[in-house]
Amino acid sequence: MLENLFNLIKEQGTDVVINNPVIPNNQNNAVIADATNSVATELQGALAGGSLQSVLSMFGNNKKGNNGVNSMLNNPIVSNIISSFTHKLTNNHGIAEGQASGIAQNLIPNVISSLVSKTNNPSDSSFNINGIINALSGGGGTTQAAGDFDLQGIVGKFTNGNLDTDGDGQVEISDIISKVTGGAQKQQASGASGGFMDMIKGFMK
Repeated sequence: MLENLFNLIKEQGTDVVINNPVIPNNQNNAVIADATNSVATELQGALAGGSLQSVLSMFGNNKKGNNGVNSMLNNPIVSNIISSFTHKLTNNHGIAEGQASGIAQNLIPNVISSLVSKTNNPSDSSFNINGIINALSGGGGTTQAAGDFDLQGIVGKFTNGNLDTDGDGQVEISDIISKVTGGAQKQQASGASGGFMDMIKGFMK
């Protein structure tokens, strides 16, 4: 998932990053890596905070064109990604805050809009919601068809069929959220979010 995300951001960042005179050419891949890390880390943070439904809702928003991109600017998760990436641009690359904010606001909504579109496209196998959530919460990979929010399938990766995680005798969305939240928190606690950057560096060619 991370490598596909890195390549997607590199593709979306042709103008705003790669051809941007504010960013030295020798820093292009590092900036793309920081953007990838911001997206992965903030999505994982949302899952760890119990916001699975918000993440699924964002991926369910399959609008295309400028309206879809503009709507992303109003999404709290996307706003957090923009803030994180802006911070990295200023601190890691010495870009002035105003310019950094402009770069982040131009790149991130387009990246997320494209990610959502690809996730909902059955003919595009580069992303699917199960794979994204599993990668961010320790569930491993999946071959689930893109665009299919098979929550029970996601939970099955974590529970081996034991879906009633709160012991109330019922399988419900709270059980699913609990497992995804717990998995994301465990990854964070083990330093997996820092591990994202280690993996991403392997894609910088």
